[in-house]
Amino acid sequence: MRHSMTVLAVSTLLVLAGCATDEPATGASGSPSAGTGSGTGSGTGEQSKFFVRAEYDEQLALLDAAPAGPAGKPWEQALNPAMVETAKFRKPGPYKICFSNAGLNNPWRQVGFKTMQAEVDTHRGRISEFVHVDAEGKDQKQIADINDLLGKGCHALIVSPNTTATLTPAVEAACEKGLPVIVFDRGVDTTCPVTFINPIGGYGFGHVAAEFVTRKMKRGGKVLALRILPGVDVLETRWSAAKAAFDKAGVDVVGVEFTDGDPARTKKIVNDYIQRYGTIDGVWMDAGAVAGAAVEAFEDAGKPVPPINGEDQLDFLRLWKDKKLTAIAPTYPTYQWRTPIIAALKILDGERVPNPWKLPQPTITQDNLDEYLDPTMPPLHYAMCGCTDLPGYPGRWK
Repeated sequence: MRHSMTVLAVSTLLVLAGCATDEPATGASGSPSAGTGSGTGSGTGEQSKFFVRAEYDEQLALLDAAPAGPAGKPWEQALNPAMVETAKFRKPGPYKICFSNAGLNNPWRQVGFKTMQAEVDTHRGRISEFVHVDAEGKDQKQIADINDLLGKGCHALIVSPNTTATLTPAVEAACEKGLPVIVFDRGVDTTCPVTFINPIGGYGFGHVAAEFVTRKMKRGGKVLALRILPGVDVLETRWSAAKAAFDKAGVDVVGVEFTDGDPARTKKIVNDYIQRYGTIDGVWMDAGAVAGAAVEAFEDAGKPVPPINGEDQLDFLRLWKDKKLTAIAPTYPTYQWRTPIIAALKILDGERVPNPWKLPQPTITQDNLDEYLDPTMPPLHYAMCGCTDLPGYPGRWK
């Protein structure tokens, strides 16, 4: 079994590669992951090699778990926390905290990093220096970045890995230096960091979206699954959970296509499937950044928008409201970018912290949609930033 720290990568990342075609997409396992539309099976192909049943079951159970921690501050809460000792890392401040970031190459990460910077600003009496290094979505650059930071006198190191397996040795090397390492957003294949922080994860996201689409679409209808790219843990677990739900329901998944996170490519793929099948009855997505483009493709074709999932990006939430869509938005909240700073200070104080530190992962539904709509914020802002109480809001995020 893969260790639980290996799941869970970015929510939406998107170091984008590959190309969607009219042929069935090929998943990480190398097997076809699109169906023929014959209705004789679910059309989901083989299960992803990333699928781990125990982790899937654990995440689905966490969807109903009550968080521990301060009310109204989900970035400080934890689900079923198991606490670990950190007394050996205790030292007097102020502190130099270093952050090796996978990248700032999509709106989710940009909103998150602004949130992290603002969290740092709330602790300026305790944080003397905050060093951020952007790996630009490149494994080798991030490995070099981490190695460089090890000689910079950091008191704690935060890492959001670009990819899981390739960054594991660099994280282990940092741990071996005796430095408290905090991994968040995406995991690594080692237990050496003091804690791994992220929300419930990909299985929870994928399951919530697939269950909704299955429940709301007409029985026996056709589903198009839109993915970003193969081989990223959190995206693979989102898809593997959706596959499990679709297989159980016997849904006819007529295509599983990679969009590269490109709106134009997304619109072309959706249009091609509309032309091929006449009607698409549901759309499932492993990331919501191009959900708006999918909606526009149906409108351009003069077709009703079927049940669909997106995320908490405001452009999608506004379309949902304005067009009266049948929709849901499972989330991978950007408020998680606050938690590593809070964790670093707790560890340097010698306080116990959860490991893993699993944060709540709310879902936006028709019932609570209005709570997350903010007409003053830009379209690519994420509603779950947890940033309204931070210095510089709202201007910093605009």
